[in-house]
Amino acid sequence: MQRLTAIFLLVGLSPLLAVLGLVTRISQGSPVLFRQQRSGLGGKLFSIAKFRSMTDRRDANGELLPDEERVTAWGRFLRRSRLDELPGLWSIARGEMAFVGPRPLLPETIASLGERGQERGKVRPGLTGWAQVNGNTLLSLDEKVALDLDYVRNPSLGRDLVILMRTFWVMIGGERRTSVAGSRAKPDLSQHR
Repeated sequence: MQRLTAIFLLVGLSPLLAVLGLVTRISQGSPVLFRQQRSGLGGKLFSIAKFRSMTDRRDANGELLPDEERVTAWGRFLRRSRLDELPGLWSIARGEMAFVGPRPLLPETIASLGERGQERGKVRPGLTGWAQVNGNTLLSLDEKVALDLDYVRNPSLGRDLVILMRTFWVMIGGERRTSVAGSRAKPDLSQHR
């Protein structure tokens, strides 16, 4: 069902995707998409795509400048509105991701999390998730992982619907650290290190 929904969304959103791709190309050059290997269900690797939000600007020694110096104004808009994530619909259509679940992390990050990383991998990673609607970039990695584990351990359609609705509010109003982040994240940390 999710795969079919993602295909319909890709078709329906194709004009928006084309405009976002064109503006990204004009503002940042090629390639339009950023691709990276991520860890999915059961640790299986897949390639995730996002609209690029940074340039490849380098210093005099040829080293990449810090991220904050390479993010463009357009890139900040894409990130804040979460529109940079729309190419992830392809991963849902291919069955590598779900609409809701823990965000896919780099394989080395999953490895560094030990058992917590393995437990996160018991469900398909999502385009949005419990941590993303409870603070996301305002949270530490441990807080995000604790929220992800809470999601994995307590699955429900009702929660998925809440996450989807709150995702739209985050897209419109921006990130806010919620009380859920503080109350649910801390107990899980002591139990699952």
